[in-house]
Amino acid sequence: MKAVKIKENVYWVGVIDWNVRDFHGYVTSRGTTYNNFLITDKKIALLDTVKYGFSDIMFERIRCLTDPEKIEVAVCNHIELDHAGCWDKVMDVAKNATLYITERGKQGLERYFDVTSWDIQVVKTGDSVKIGEKTLMFIETPMLHWPDSMMTYIPEDKLLISQDAFGQHWAQAVLFDDLVPQEVLEDAVIDYYANILMPFGRLIKAKLADIQKLGLEIDMIAPDHGVIWRKNPGKVIEMYQDMANGRAEEGVVIVYDTMWHSTEKMCRAVLDGILDEGMYAEVIKLRETPMSAAVKQFWKYRGLLVGTPTLNNVMFPTIAEFLQHLRGLRPESRIASAFGSYGWSGGGVKDAMQTLESMNLEVVEPGYEVKSRPKKQDYDAGYEFGRLFAQKVSEYHRKFD
Repeated sequence: MKAVKIKENVYWVGVIDWNVRDFHGYVTSRGTTYNNFLITDKKIALLDTVKYGFSDIMFERIRCLTDPEKIEVAVCNHIELDHAGCWDKVMDVAKNATLYITERGKQGLERYFDVTSWDIQVVKTGDSVKIGEKTLMFIETPMLHWPDSMMTYIPEDKLLISQDAFGQHWAQAVLFDDLVPQEVLEDAVIDYYANILMPFGRLIKAKLADIQKLGLEIDMIAPDHGVIWRKNPGKVIEMYQDMANGRAEEGVVIVYDTMWHSTEKMCRAVLDGILDEGMYAEVIKLRETPMSAAVKQFWKYRGLLVGTPTLNNVMFPTIAEFLQHLRGLRPESRIASAFGSYGWSGGGVKDAMQTLESMNLEVVEPGYEVKSRPKKQDYDAGYEFGRLFAQKVSEYHRKFD
């Protein structure tokens, strides 16, 4: 349980969670890390904690460097309990520590812990504390991704402790970006952004601009999840700028479910039409795919087609869940439509189309619906529907070139 040096006198003292597979509904198939950092300067500083239940590992790493009782400066960048879950244990041991936190963070922390005996110092953007040779400068980042969130910058090391921004849910035995497969790393960044930070694209753009205005030199970014960006921190900043601007590949993801395979047969016809227009497409059956994986694939491509059977005059429950989840993520700069089948009377496609419209996406009317098992003429109509939708995706995508 050794600490890992990331800069001179700056150490990772976090936890690798190999086993977690569900993170408040987000499937974490790669596991995750809870990163936090100890600085051994004139004053000992601890930046963030780890998820409750893992405090023993954190303290063991800290003891490799110093006695936890010697911690004088504590920084809470974010109060979500995967990062703040052990502050009660830390403050109980480090009785002389001052905890630096935003005003909203303080208000939130009071709901989790009895803080009446804690020495808490509220900070704002630009505030700093000198701990010896190093300086901790605080940058508020409200709604990235909670109201309390902030980052901590150490100018002497050009190091940005970025809390949840620039992270990934990825358990790795190595901690740095240059030691992992780059294709997997990029996919993990997109996965994390799509499922957690998608609603905050405009705020991300504004905050990146604010950081640029502050003139911060950054040669390492250490997020609270995943690998630390020591070789190419500019890469993840560029990825975030692209994602915040709605960047997507010119293609279609078809997200569908089926009861008696009629909608599945329609999916094949629609897919043939898309492919024959020369457009790339992926197909996701919801009951076979984690929700978070479907959201990631949605985010990667400009076009979305939803395939749903009708059940009780509305769309199929798995499709309804997916679209409700997507609506909460407030997607932008995507084009969508729906197709499906029904037995007695329709309604599923209409329901799906109304939900897509409620998200303020570019919606291609009308949807396409078939009664019972598709026949040859239905296949032809579905093929044409897919072909025309691909054309619409190409036209819409050109607006972002």
